[in-house]
Amino acid sequence: MRRDELLDAAEDLLCDQGSAALTLSAVADRAGVSKGGLLYHFGSKEALIKGMVERLIDEFDQLLAAQPGDTYTERYVMATLAAVRSGRLRRWAVVTGASGNLFLLAPLREAMARWHREGLADEPDPLASQVVRLACEGLWDVASHDPELNTESDLQALEARLRALLKPPPAP
Repeated sequence: MRRDELLDAAEDLLCDQGSAALTLSAVADRAGVSKGGLLYHFGSKEALIKGMVERLIDEFDQLLAAQPGDTYTERYVMATLAAVRSGRLRRWAVVTGASGNLFLLAPLREAMARWHREGLADEPDPLASQVVRLACEGLWDVASHDPELNTESDLQALEARLRALLKPPPAP
């Protein structure tokens, strides 16, 4: 069994049953492997949570790097919408809910700070860019809890509005 399949099983378990259900035995059962097979990849529950956090950060960094756009915030909007459309955004809620351990969440907090500070000073309107990035976080969070809330046409309208907010104000 591959590492990602074990992480998927842990995430599915969390989505279905909540953080109290996240045990190594339950993850192994969900993945259809022995507990020893799980322990080969993740030696503890903390290591499993750490793996989920690291994968979440890596995947969003890759998604962000793959997006078109003239500014970091434009790419951030596109990456957020790509995540919402993919349905894989539940990881944010899952990982945050899974870990009451601030040490395990530290890499996620560092990544969030980086994502929200990156290139901000180089944006045509840094304040508008900050508002747009925060709106993306809200969209991601709401979609995590209600993935069916926004239709594709809703997402297209949101994208257009967010991109419009990023346009520099006309010169006086």
